Amino acid sequence: MARLPVGIRFIVSFSRDQWYRAFIFILTFLLYASFHLSRKPISIVKGELHRYCAAVNEGEVEFNSQNQKAGDVPPHQHPDNETDCGWAPFDRDNYQQLLGALDYSFLCAYAIGMYLSGIIGERLPIRYYLTFGMLASGAFTALFGLGYFYNIHSFGFYVVTQIVNGLVQTTGWPSVVTCLSNWFGKGRRGLIMGVWNSHTSVGNILGSLIAGYWVSTCWGLSFIVPGAIVAAMGIVCFLFLIEHPRDIACSSTLTAHSKGYENGMHRLRLQKHVLMEKNKPLDPEMQCLLLSDGKHSAHQNHTIVLPADGGSGVAAISFTGALKIPGVIEFSLCLLFAKLVSYTFLFWLPLYITNVDHLDAQKAGELSTLFDVGGIFGGILAGVISDRLEKRASTCGLMLLLAAPTLYIFSTISKMGLEATIAMLLLSGALVSGPYALITTAVSADLGTHKSLKGNSHALATVTAIIDGTGSVGAALGPLLAGLLSPSGWSNVFYMLMFADACALLV
Repeated sequence: MARLPVGIRFIVSFSRDQWYRAFIFILTFLLYASFHLSRKPISIVKGELHRYCAAVNEGEVEFNSQNQKAGDVPPHQHPDNETDCGWAPFDRDNYQQLLGALDYSFLCAYAIGMYLSGIIGERLPIRYYLTFGMLASGAFTALFGLGYFYNIHSFGFYVVTQIVNGLVQTTGWPSVVTCLSNWFGKGRRGLIMGVWNSHTSVGNILGSLIAGYWVSTCWGLSFIVPGAIVAAMGIVCFLFLIEHPRDIACSSTLTAHSKGYENGMHRLRLQKHVLMEKNKPLDPEMQCLLLSDGKHSAHQNHTIVLPADGGSGVAAISFTGALKIPGVIEFSLCLLFAKLVSYTFLFWLPLYITNVDHLDAQKAGELSTLFDVGGIFGGILAGVISDRLEKRASTCGLMLLLAAPTLYIFSTISKMGLEATIAMLLLSGALVSGPYALITTAVSADLGTHKSLKGNSHALATVTAIIDGTGSVGAALGPLLAGLLSPSGWSNVFYMLMFADACALLV
């Protein structure tokens, strides 16, 4: 018989369960990356909504001012505005407050909706719930961009669009975290979710590049194209998402599968025998592992009941019940301050780069992606360290301790040139995004499967929503405060961010 090709041998070396698990990992990664892809355009377009025409082409503006009548001014430019040529109403002197209000509208709605989303998500099929959220999010993201094509200059229109978009986007996070946690056990959870959580940075990078491509020529497409991508991924979600391993008769946890498969099964049976003899209560995930062969059941005197796999008989946890889980309140408050810092960078970094390094909106948007590149490495590093130390809180505390002085250095040397800005963007991204990524993924999943729940998997979405919802309160406050403080100088914005990092560390 001919020897199988290397590629085929590689494929068959993985079990059916492992292939499905890899598929869910990639699918949920892409689904939530598309959510972040749709959030990024507003930060890129800010520089276009309020442009300094005199700074770009002072001579041309001066010439036009002598030869054009007031009635010849474009409809989105005020005749008495001699220095700005932005998109009304964002071409006014208080443009920073108006842009900050847009961010606040989205994030405040997101924070409020998140508390409800987890409770609703526990009681609805994840696939349907997530599909609805992605289709609706795509529609309202595109609606913001239609304001360009229909020449809409009503501030209320853009605010309402942001509010509704913030509400429907809350369907995403509890759904994908619950789905991923259903498929992966606690082993190496920090590393797995650290890699998986890079979807945030990947989505931000793609959103920046897509929005930046059209921002200077037709900024409406900077929203319509990401909106279409989110809606398309919603259809993919409906067609392919598998909520739980039991839906296709897969094991609930990671299992060993190698050439020594039979030896591995023998070891598992030995381990089961030893554990049963010790008469100790087993962790629900270990119970699943011991029964994963599907052929041998425990002795009658050691019957194992898995509420997580018989979910229909277990009631979803209440909001107050989730708050009583040890660590939920503490990590929620920590994330409030950590997310305040992260989302301030998300929504205001391109504009800061435009003002400090004097770049146009497209180049500033492209440069801001380096912060997200640093965030990818920071999230993975935080996951690896927390797995090794088995201490999530200590890992977060160490990175927060380093982040505060790094932000001060960033505010000081980023004005010295482009090279300094690039280096500090990478470092700041790693230290700011590391704790944020760890809390929203591995910590949330740990608390959602806490031993006090006695195997009740119906708490995961609620716990995740509470933690991320509280963090979203900080995410709403950060950009708002940045909009209020930036007119008095960007240094004050960085002082606010350092104070928030210190508060997160203390919590």
